[in-house]
Amino acid sequence: MKSDKAYKLLAKQEKISNRAAKELIDRGVVFSHGRKIVVARAEMPLTTKFKIIEIKKSKKIFEDEKVLAIDKPAFITSEEIAKKEGYPLLHRLDKETSGVLLLSKDEEFRKKAIEEFKKQNVLKEYIAWVEGVIAEPIEITAPIETIKSKNALYSKISSKGSEAYSYVEPLMIEGKFTKVKVTIKTGRTHQIRVHLKSINHPIVGDVKYGGREHKRIMLHAHKISLLGYEFISKEPKEFEKFF
Repeated sequence: MKSDKAYKLLAKQEKISNRAAKELIDRGVVFSHGRKIVVARAEMPLTTKFKIIEIKKSKKIFEDEKVLAIDKPAFITSEEIAKKEGYPLLHRLDKETSGVLLLSKDEEFRKKAIEEFKKQNVLKEYIAWVEGVIAEPIEITAPIETIKSKNALYSKISSKGSEAYSYVEPLMIEGKFTKVKVTIKTGRTHQIRVHLKSINHPIVGDVKYGGREHKRIMLHAHKISLLGYEFISKEPKEFEKFF
């Protein structure tokens, strides 16, 4: 059977450049037969048909002279939001994580906010769909170590790691999946993803940390409170019910 690289086939199907096709695959929004295409150069049959998930636009939740709160959609990086808005980030969300993202418009406010993060005075609530049934709240305090390489970050539970705290509460159970609220005091790299994996309830779509394939990682930054501010991002429609 004749084949070609995935990004070239996508470019022909969508009548876009090879570069644009590769960028779509790298973002994680290209699927074929219900499975996400993760390698742009993968050889695929010439008859392959692709489906592209629409990337939603970011929206402003709140803005004043000190802070800008953005409702970040999935598949866009925090750095892209910062570049678009022209202000530095106060924290980051992973590319496929949606929800509240904060940027600083004032240097004095930025310094105060950073101190609040360090002192664990910032409340952060997330919503996630996980595998398995969680019937009771769970407190997770396992330390997390992050390993950095040229192209990627990977975190794991380790006695050599930094302090990390997550509190998991079940919100809804559907079949063998549970929607949970996760409140964190610390902000370690991939903290929620690693902590949920450590209790054998990985996030749906989080293949990197043991979850099954899905259209996206089902993690949403729902609420953040600091320095007298509180910002909320309503959960996306796909979070309301899993099935």
